[in-house]
Amino acid sequence: MRVLGINAIFHDPAAALVIDGRVVAAAEEERFSRRKHGKRPVPFAAWELPELSAAWCLSAAGLRPEDLDAVAYSFDPALVRDPTELGLEDPWDWLRVRYAERAPQFLAAALPGLDSGIVRFVPHHVAHAASAGLAAPAADGNPATDGNPATDGNPAVGDSQRTGHDMAVLVLDGRGEAASHLSGVYRDGVLHELAAQQLPHSLGLLYEDLTRHLGFVHSSDEYKVMALASYGQPRHLGLLRDLVRTTDDGGFTIERIDWGSLAKPRPAEAELTDEHADLAASVQARLEEVILDLAGWLHEAAGGPSTLTLAGGVALNCVANARLAAQSPYRRIWVQPAAGDAGTALGAALHVAATGGDRPVPMPGADLGRGWSDDELEAELRRAALPYTRPESIAAEAARTLAADGLVAWFQGRSEYGPRALGHRSLLAHPGRPDTTARMNDVKGREQFRPIAPMVRAERAAEIFEGMLPSPYMLFVHRVRDSWRDRIPAVVHVDGTARVQTVSAENEPLVAEMLAEFDRLTGLPVVINTSLNTAGRPMVDTPREAMELFGSAPIDLLALGPFAVRRADLATNR
Repeated sequence: MRVLGINAIFHDPAAALVIDGRVVAAAEEERFSRRKHGKRPVPFAAWELPELSAAWCLSAAGLRPEDLDAVAYSFDPALVRDPTELGLEDPWDWLRVRYAERAPQFLAAALPGLDSGIVRFVPHHVAHAASAGLAAPAADGNPATDGNPATDGNPAVGDSQRTGHDMAVLVLDGRGEAASHLSGVYRDGVLHELAAQQLPHSLGLLYEDLTRHLGFVHSSDEYKVMALASYGQPRHLGLLRDLVRTTDDGGFTIERIDWGSLAKPRPAEAELTDEHADLAASVQARLEEVILDLAGWLHEAAGGPSTLTLAGGVALNCVANARLAAQSPYRRIWVQPAAGDAGTALGAALHVAATGGDRPVPMPGADLGRGWSDDELEAELRRAALPYTRPESIAAEAARTLAADGLVAWFQGRSEYGPRALGHRSLLAHPGRPDTTARMNDVKGREQFRPIAPMVRAERAAEIFEGMLPSPYMLFVHRVRDSWRDRIPAVVHVDGTARVQTVSAENEPLVAEMLAEFDRLTGLPVVINTSLNTAGRPMVDTPREAMELFGSAPIDLLALGPFAVRRADLATNR
C-alpha cells in the first residue's frame, strides 16, 4: 500500500509517506513554511493542512495524489465528546471537530487529483502508539536500538521471554479526541489497548498549564520548563502527590492546582526566580513518579514485555525518560524521535498500512526529510556568489575548526524528523571551554539557563556518561562521570547531566569521522551539538537557509555537504 499520513488537528502539522510498510519520507510543515511549530494550537487553525510537506513527500517518491491507496488523518472526529461533558474549557472545540470532519475535502483541494474517499480517520492516540510500537527496531542488538543494560538479569525481565515480539506502548500527551493517555501492547503488530485516561485529567495539559504560568509559550516551550527544573528544589512535591494520583486501573487523576499560591505568575520576559524554579522542579518530580507508576502497571498488565515504546509530547521529556530507564522493570526503552504530534503523521500511515495487510518495517532513522545532491549544493553556492572550497575531507575540516574553538554550521544529508538536531542540521562547538554555553546561547538568542547537548562516539560513550546507552536520538539525559566534568564543562548541566546523542560509524559515518578527527586533535571524543537555528525559528532545512544563518551569525565554518565556506574567506573576498 501507498499511504500518506497527515497530522493537522492540534499543532506541529506534518506529513509522512509509507510504501509497502516502509517509511519513505517524513517532514514537518514548519521546515517548509518557516513558521515555528507550523501553526498555533488553537481551534481556528485546525483547517490548516501540511500542504507543502505532503506535496514534498509525494514528489520525493515520484508519486501523484491519485497514486495513493490511502491517506491517514491522525484524529477521528467521531470519537470527540462535548468539552463541557469532559470538563474542558474550550468553547471553540466544536470548530476543530467541524474542520476535522471536512478534512477529506480539504485534502482533496490541497492535493489535486486525490480522491477524498480514500481518507481514513485514525484515533489520535492510536496514531501516537503506532509511531512507537510499529516503528521501533526489534530487540536484536541493532545499533539504532536504545537498550538498557542496567536491567540485565532482573527477574522481571526473564518473564518477558514468553512474550516474544510483544512491545508495550505508553502514550502521554495533552489530549486526543476524549483522552490524554493510552497504555497497550503490540502483539504481532496488532495493538491491544489496556487503559486510557479520559479528559480532563492530562499530564500533558498539566505541564502546559505550568509552562504558561511560568511565562513561556504552551505547546512549544515545555522543554524550557524541564531545563529550569534542574535549578530548583521540589519543595511542593508533597502537595502534588495529593493532587496528582495514579489509579488502580492504569490511569490517573489530577485535581485543580492553584498555581498562584505556589509561585507568582511570571509575565513573559520577566525575571525567573527561585520560586519559579522550585515549582518547575516539583511538577517535574511528580511527573516522573506518575510515569513510573503507569509504566509499572502496564508491564504487569501486558504480561511482562521486555520492551517499552513511548510516544506523545510527554515522551520528549528526556529527564523522565532517563528515570524510566533506570528504575522501570523494562529491559529496553525506545522513544519515537518525533514523539510529539508531528509523529502522528507517521503513526497514522503505519497503522493504516498494517491494518491493510502490510507488515511495517522499523523506521531506518530520523533523517527522513529533504536532502540535496552535491551538484545542487554547489549550484546554490554559486548562485549566492560565496567563496567556497571542496576539501579532501569536510569532516576533518570541521574538526580542525572546532579544535581551534570555532563554530561550525553542519548541513549534511537529509534533514531530521522531530525536534532534535542529530548531525544533519546542527551547530557544533568545542565542549572544553566553560564559557561556550553562554556563547552558544548568545548566538542562538536563547535563555542562559538552558543547557547544550553533546554528541559522542558510541564506542566511547560509556566511558564518559552513565545511563541509557546507546542513545542515538538524544531522548535521555545521562550523568556525566566525575572524571570528565572538568574536561567537557560546556555540556554539563547544573545537575551534572547531559542530553547525549551517541554516534556510530555504521549509521552516521560522516559525523563519526568528524568526531574521530576531533578526538585525535583534542583528546575529546565529544562535540557540542545543538540545532541549526536561532530562537523562535524552525531548524534550517535548505541550503539557502543555511547560508542565510551563516551570514547573520558569528559562525566560522559552514560545512555544506562536501563544501566549506569559511568566515575568514568572506572577509578576504570583500
